[in-house]
Amino acid sequence: QDFDFFDYVSLNRVAGLLVIKEGEIVHESYHLGNTEKTRWMSMSVAKSITATLAGAALQDGYIKSLDDTVGQYVPTLRGSAYEAVSVRQLLQMTSGVGWVEPYADPESNRKMLLEAQIAQLPGGMIEVMKALPRVAEPGEVWNYSTGETQVLGELLVAATGMALSDYLSEKIWSTFGMESDAEWWLDSPNGVEIGGSGLSATLRDYGRFGQFLLNGGMAKGERVLPPGWIEESTRERITGNDAIPYGYMVWPVSTQAGEAHRTAYEAKGLYGQLIYVNPQEGLVIVVWRAWPVSWLMNPLISDYQFFDKVIDTLR
Repeated sequence: QDFDFFDYVSLNRVAGLLVIKEGEIVHESYHLGNTEKTRWMSMSVAKSITATLAGAALQDGYIKSLDDTVGQYVPTLRGSAYEAVSVRQLLQMTSGVGWVEPYADPESNRKMLLEAQIAQLPGGMIEVMKALPRVAEPGEVWNYSTGETQVLGELLVAATGMALSDYLSEKIWSTFGMESDAEWWLDSPNGVEIGGSGLSATLRDYGRFGQFLLNGGMAKGERVLPPGWIEESTRERITGNDAIPYGYMVWPVSTQAGEAHRTAYEAKGLYGQLIYVNPQEGLVIVVWRAWPVSWLMNPLISDYQFFDKVIDTLR
């Protein structure tokens, strides 16, 4: 079958699409009633942003080492299953703390965390995390956990003495030239940001964040992220006996996608949100989508089929 650009947009319910090649916008379009002023919910793309702030905190010396433990920074979690978990294990989601993610499960831990968020009671979300049991030794098992990012957010607030949004503004948003304010949900009035979701920004500013990563974590000629952070945080790794396609809350693109994506990685969120970064092609692609289900497992046109054509065209 042959497909054109509009097939990709319509079949994937694309709400916004931005393509940046070598720092220049080569395509920008808005669909489903959105405009360049729309702030679109990132969903789990926010995890990659929170994890990037951990890199900035390491560069700034707020975090001394990725081998430091949660208990060194977050007094509330001392005595919990998280106390001896390292910052690195949080970033990799290999804490060994029990967690059930699926939204559809009414008994899932993710649902409990969401209910605590909706309740808007100070400290409610961290209390959910504090009560979780240990099911494996730290570093032995990978388990995708939105709650892990909330713990990371709490750790960053404790380490920097700043709100996540203020730290993001200081280190990236203002220095890299984002053109619009973003918004970030809090767990309670004047509380802590929702580390794993809840950040909303414009299409171009998501593109700028991708470009910031593509530039190696530099802004205004100054290093925001430690040397080698991008390479380290975007590679898959062995956990236990398994190769896990997950870095520091960033997804390396599978080698099955093809040679054109060999160095590519993504920040991904439910309902189809995506920031795709391809260093070997100097390419950043941002896709907003409004999927009718949380994850579209077998789209008629895959992102990589479309991205392949974008790469070929721009070459």
